Amino acid sequence: MMVIVMENRYSSHLTSMKCILMAVLLFMSCDFSQEPTYTKDEEVKKEESIINSLGTTIEVRFNTPEDFRRNKVAENSYAYYLRNLPLHKTGKIVELYDGNLKGNQNAQAAVIKMDVGSQDLQQCADAIMRLRAEYLYKQKRYADLHFNFTNGFNAKYSHWRKGKGLSINGNRVSWVTSSKSNGSYESFRRYMNKVFMFAGTASLEKELKLKPLKEIEAGDVFIKGGHPGHAVIVVDVCEHKNGDKAFMLAQSYMPAQEIHVLKNPSNEFISPWYKVSEIDEMVVTPEWTFYSNQLRTFE
Repeated sequence: MMVIVMENRYSSHLTSMKCILMAVLLFMSCDFSQEPTYTKDEEVKKEESIINSLGTTIEVRFNTPEDFRRNKVAENSYAYYLRNLPLHKTGKIVELYDGNLKGNQNAQAAVIKMDVGSQDLQQCADAIMRLRAEYLYKQKRYADLHFNFTNGFNAKYSHWRKGKGLSINGNRVSWVTSSKSNGSYESFRRYMNKVFMFAGTASLEKELKLKPLKEIEAGDVFIKGGHPGHAVIVVDVCEHKNGDKAFMLAQSYMPAQEIHVLKNPSNEFISPWYKVSEIDEMVVTPEWTFYSNQLRTFE
């Protein structure tokens, strides 16, 4: 009889221990972090909430992250121009200047519908200058359309359209009369090719003014001047009611290639947006890493 009682007590004690152990394991398995987890279906829904595959412009193709809103901008502003850049159909691959395909087809979220030319000229900084120049040309702001060459020469489009061409002898550049320089769009493109030849990240970086990341706006540029160097342009910005901002980037690269909107490799749930609040020091893009203090803007 004593044996039976002892066995019952032991069994009761063992049952209690099992209950305690199960409670501990259950507690340890609970996730008390603030980060949500997503099923594959939920991930797809989140991506679909950002991307409107039928959208034909940056603004229509890409919705803002949750609780972010685009600020209204004037229709003649650079921000409006960039936000409304036309896009190729979803799934478009990036082509090089010669019609061949770019080796890395995993960097782009969309391809901007703008020709790249037939020469290996419109690379990274060149694409930024091309977008800026196209906007100024469209607005007829010819006096504001100028870029510095690497040697410091200020190539003013206002001179070019009045019949002046460029004479280049070694490191010396001067204006000369030219029958091919005029106000036509074809002549404007020839002017831009000259800019592409003799300007780059080193000269553009010196031409731009440093800007705090928290003040980021469309048209700003992340740039590292040098050989090699790289530059990407901010093509859209939206803002949260708490003051946080999110931005979108676009680039060309080497060899010269179609300008494309970049994915955000650090946060696929809001890609192609990048949140300022998620950036400490580095801005990691698919093909280059910038520092937050490398943000610059046109004067």
